[in-house]
Amino acid sequence: MPRLPVKKIRKQMKLLLLLLLLSCAAWLTYVHLGLVRQGRALRQRLGYGRDGEKLTSETDGRGVHAAPSTQRAEDSSESREEEQAPEGRDLDMLFPGGAGRLPLNFTHQTPPWREEYKGQVNLHVFEDWCGGAVGHLRRNLHFPLFPHTRTTVKKLAVSPKWKNYGLRIFGFIHPARDGDVQFSVASDDNSEFWLSLDESPAAAQLVAFVGKTGSEWTAPGEFTKFSSQVSKPRRLMASRRYYFELLHKQDDRGSDHVEVGWRAFLPGLKFEVISSAHISLYTDESALKMDHVAHVPQSPASHVGGRPPQEETSADMLRPDPRDTFFLTPRMESSSLENVLEPCAYAPTYVVKDFPIARYQGLQFVYLSFVYPNDYTRLTHMETDNKCFYRESPLYLERFGFYKYMKMDKEEGDEDEEDEVQRRAFLFLNPDDFLDDEDEGELLDSLEPTEAAPPRSGPQSPAPAAPAQPGATLAPPTPPRPRDGGTPRHSRALSWAARAARPLPLFLGRAPPPRPAVEQPPPKVRFALLRIVNVEKRRDSARGSRFLLELELQERGGGRLRLSEYVFLRLPGARVGDADGESPEPAPAASVRPDGRPELCRPLRLAWRQDVMVHFIVPVKNQARWVAQFLADMAALHARTGDSRFSVVLVDFESEDMDVERALRAARLPRYQYLRRTGNFERSAGLQAGVDAVEDASSIVFLCDLHIHFPPNILDGIRKHCVEGRLAFAPVVMRLSCGSSPRDPHGYWEVNGFGLFGIYKSDFDRVGGMNTEEFRDQWGGEDWELLDRVLQAGLEVERLRLRNFYHHYHSKRGMWSVRSRKGSRTGAS
Repeated sequence: MPRLPVKKIRKQMKLLLLLLLLSCAAWLTYVHLGLVRQGRALRQRLGYGRDGEKLTSETDGRGVHAAPSTQRAEDSSESREEEQAPEGRDLDMLFPGGAGRLPLNFTHQTPPWREEYKGQVNLHVFEDWCGGAVGHLRRNLHFPLFPHTRTTVKKLAVSPKWKNYGLRIFGFIHPARDGDVQFSVASDDNSEFWLSLDESPAAAQLVAFVGKTGSEWTAPGEFTKFSSQVSKPRRLMASRRYYFELLHKQDDRGSDHVEVGWRAFLPGLKFEVISSAHISLYTDESALKMDHVAHVPQSPASHVGGRPPQEETSADMLRPDPRDTFFLTPRMESSSLENVLEPCAYAPTYVVKDFPIARYQGLQFVYLSFVYPNDYTRLTHMETDNKCFYRESPLYLERFGFYKYMKMDKEEGDEDEEDEVQRRAFLFLNPDDFLDDEDEGELLDSLEPTEAAPPRSGPQSPAPAAPAQPGATLAPPTPPRPRDGGTPRHSRALSWAARAARPLPLFLGRAPPPRPAVEQPPPKVRFALLRIVNVEKRRDSARGSRFLLELELQERGGGRLRLSEYVFLRLPGARVGDADGESPEPAPAASVRPDGRPELCRPLRLAWRQDVMVHFIVPVKNQARWVAQFLADMAALHARTGDSRFSVVLVDFESEDMDVERALRAARLPRYQYLRRTGNFERSAGLQAGVDAVEDASSIVFLCDLHIHFPPNILDGIRKHCVEGRLAFAPVVMRLSCGSSPRDPHGYWEVNGFGLFGIYKSDFDRVGGMNTEEFRDQWGGEDWELLDRVLQAGLEVERLRLRNFYHHYHSKRGMWSVRSRKGSRTGAS
């Protein structure tokens, strides 16, 4: 039997294995060199950032992204090159869900170019804006048309050593020779380099970028850290110029820098920063004012994207709410309600007319009104940052600086008095505490059973729905009475919703008399209740509660109507004479009910006017970007609501960065006034001058600010909370945080600011107007001082958090080109 050559076979197997390994090594080397030529170096997913920060990667539904054990991560695009670094791909595919789907106004025609433009490019700086992603820069309200600074730079490398800013650098690149060129961008933090196929901004394409989440960065001149930094080869011609755009965003950490390099597409060449010899201006901006923006190029780079992909807003206030558009529903005439409820004198005990109060002590006599149903202004996604909304937490006293204004002169050891002052100052109550046990019983007991609202006795299950018929009333189900021990607070407000509908027949007609022995057909009702839209309550424990009741009704044979009226739930035995003695109507009896229960009545001289003119009074100086934004918002408000019963009064303190009067003329406003004043900016004097320019004393003046985002129902909100001789309005604005926007609101409610203030001009004149002497060259405190005098004149000040009512974040550096001699307490600036 022949023997197998085992040694020979082993030698041959070793040779075959060695040959296989050499072949694999050769193939991997070939692939690696090919990718390097395209700027796509193979890298491990694990890496180290600055200071040895270790990084890991994880996957979600959008692909692979950096999930750092620190907040600074390696480039999320490293493992998905084909997804994020294409050139010329459709913008909707590149940025799904971004602004690329909106109608865009790209610039196709470029301004005339001159030879002297060579050697520098345009640089726009957007200051004081948080975040490290380019998407954060695009969320800036003024991007891309209104930067803080417009200047130039002589090479594509910038390192200003600033914090929280964004850059937009744009112009033309002039190639030195024909051929294929690769570009690369390096930055801390994120950046994007866009290049056009020609000189048109509209044809710009994203060719290279550093990161998208704000956590990625490179060292200066580190052009090959990430695959996304290096572009594909581009065929350029020396006889042509190419539009480019460089966007950069820097947060408040790290050493800021951004630079763009290029190289011929040859193996082994290094990237070199593009110098002045190969760049030129897009246009000369040196002689233009800041409100001249027609020349600013608008490209896919400046419009695409916005919110970083991992950010999803969770703000409850952004939910649709019927309050937001209820003002569009025709209002029921107040005259049709005059004979429905008995008139009653209204003089709440918390009005401090002629009561001597110390400076800024008026803050103690202003309270937030309770609101039902939930309007989601609590912003539950931000509760950890807004402790002031909870009465059990004392943190708001320190956070918002109330404490020093709430102390009263007292003898040593008189802590009880101080505790009472603190307790009364701005009680921010949980909306679930809308009614307490006493209120719940009072309101329920005050309602008579009617045809539209059956008695409380009997079955408590809701009646089956019936087909709609002319004259039919949508009677709400009657809620069960609370068991012994009271109703839990979390269900009290919900149960009150149904009970609040029971006063409805009182508005639509008297309760029918007792039925005779012979059964009669029920009377036809003219209106049917569709829903309770809004209820606002101010409680006076001694005399009763005042409600603003807003209901949506269906008129028989007609359309939907809006009932929006003030009513008063008067406590038994509360004899209230008209406090000012000016009412010609005799004060009615305290109560006409024999059982002594609370009575619903119509408060005298507390009817609001839907047709009253509202004047927005705004002083300005060298705030071009904000003036342009404010006028655009006011024009949009007019276009969206169709409301022409308002005007804008701008008091201009010799602005040099724009022609304010020309901007007013160009804005599509129903009415406006332009007033020019000389000298330094004086907010109090500017507001007073604007009010003095209003001729109609029976119109509302709204002391305003430039930096406000208004909800569409702002005019209606001002009108219904201002009553001449009775009521002024101080809405609470939400101050957006740095980098936050109305689409993704984060911030805090400005509970200590009264700079946004609505009041009838007659009342404003009666209290003496603004204190222009004491607050001549400073701001901060003038609103509190005005509040003191408004309260002492006998007016109530309605205080509410308004949905979608924001104060845009802005820096105060260089504002109004004047320095205050005293530190300012932020009011409405």
